[in-house]
Amino acid sequence: MSFTYDVTMFKETFETSFTYLNGFMRNVSRFADRPALFDPELERQWSYRQLNSEVNRLANALIEDGIEKNDVIMYQLPNCAEFVFCYLAPQKIRAINSPINYRLAPGETALSIDDSKPKVFIYDMEIREMVQEALAMCAYRPDILIMTGCTDKKELPRGHITYEDYVKDQSEENPLLPVPAHIYDETTRLYTSGTTSRPKGVPLNNINEVLSAHDVMMHFPLTPMDRTMNMTPWFHRGGLHSGGPCPTLYAGGEVIILREFTPKKCLKYTEKYEITFLIGVPAVLTLLTQVQERNPVDLSHLKGIVTMGSPLEKAACQRFHKVLSPNIFNGYGTTETFWNTFLRPYDLPEMAGSAGRSCTDDDVRVVKVYDDRKAEPDDLADMDGQDVGEVILCSPAKSSYSYYNNPSEMKKKFYKGFMYTGDLATWDASQFITIVGRKDDMIVSAGENIYPSQVEEILNQHPKVAESAVVGVADRLREQAVAAYIVPADSSLTAAELGMYCLEHPMLSIYKCPRFYRFVDELPHTATGKLMHYKVAEMAAEDLAEKRLERP
Repeated sequence: MSFTYDVTMFKETFETSFTYLNGFMRNVSRFADRPALFDPELERQWSYRQLNSEVNRLANALIEDGIEKNDVIMYQLPNCAEFVFCYLAPQKIRAINSPINYRLAPGETALSIDDSKPKVFIYDMEIREMVQEALAMCAYRPDILIMTGCTDKKELPRGHITYEDYVKDQSEENPLLPVPAHIYDETTRLYTSGTTSRPKGVPLNNINEVLSAHDVMMHFPLTPMDRTMNMTPWFHRGGLHSGGPCPTLYAGGEVIILREFTPKKCLKYTEKYEITFLIGVPAVLTLLTQVQERNPVDLSHLKGIVTMGSPLEKAACQRFHKVLSPNIFNGYGTTETFWNTFLRPYDLPEMAGSAGRSCTDDDVRVVKVYDDRKAEPDDLADMDGQDVGEVILCSPAKSSYSYYNNPSEMKKKFYKGFMYTGDLATWDASQFITIVGRKDDMIVSAGENIYPSQVEEILNQHPKVAESAVVGVADRLREQAVAAYIVPADSSLTAAELGMYCLEHPMLSIYKCPRFYRFVDELPHTATGKLMHYKVAEMAAEDLAEKRLERP
């Protein structure tokens, strides 16, 4: 390849300097004494200088323990200061930070540990019993096990160490490493649900981190004068990258920690700390609205509320406008690609119900659907708002187009620079996309992806279950709730028995447990024996309306 100029210095500088950590460190320099992080529960604030010092203590402790480039530090934490330290410290030493869902069942946690084989595993005291069960199920055991929030060392399992003791007496100076970072280095590994019980590791590199931050800064827009608060967990891509630690600390703003969501507490913090951006799923906004209508607080400092995870209904959007803020945003995307379509305040409420159209640097299309192959990226569905096709995403700035240690899923999902989402949609002449369903029957409940096959596999293990089918039914707060149709092998089986079985199962998170059951004599199948989920979904919608579904 020939150039019209000498590309050497640009290439060398860009490839080693355009990293997330360098962006954060610029803010440590220019905004040293400005607030970076605040925990209302502890009433503790960290300036950029103080935050960097805390991050360095963890980074230097990791170096002392021999943690090197590409080693994984996995952490299972709620929104807290230690989460931010764990996000930044591995980047200081070219290691990989990997946050996982703290609401997972023990077996699901064990699968993530066995997949990434982290050298260090950090978890919160509140989930210590689940973590102990998970570690007992693991084939691999992390070298270093650290508990945060430990108030009584008698609760500390043997061989584990408290976070405070781990970083005690460590240097607050920036670690010096001989090998510079590279823009393609993996910095973060997220986990997303798989169609089976196996989770999928999603690698993100420096470019993905930086340009995800840029995307938020551009679309909100987000500035150094802003205070953001996520009402949902940071371990999600939407939590970490949409107004969470990633973009806010890159922009030079302040992150307000909300460890656990309650609408009253959230509104109180929004008023008291003059928060400018709130981030959460539509179900959370509904709860906020209900409380704000009864006991209003001053929300005049809010510049906007950003939602994702599910569409906004027009009536709900109008209510949010009236009660919370005239500036509502709604994003659609995936763990693998961040958000890729966006509804901005000027699109709403007119285009409520749609997923919006492509973000500035993305190319989102709806292509034809075939039974035996992927459509080519240019084999487009008709832009008439009627023709149903599959949503595909080209997100070169925010996606690594890969899964960790999972080539079969990579082949299914990524093709010619696009991610094939499995979402079914229509689009119109202005390229506004409206999601109408899923190819693989995935259920979306309060922003969490739930695959029926995993829940069915567990239900079918029950000795009194002959066959099961799991579908989503409409739910006012969650968008969808999980409903299970059961063909019993024993007539004594009850919904209560199955409910307890699911709650206690080590491979099933609480949010995946069915909220409704229906016992039937048979389930619909194709001529080749394949379970027809869409038929069950039709049955479930009718049974919900007629109140024939049982709660456990």
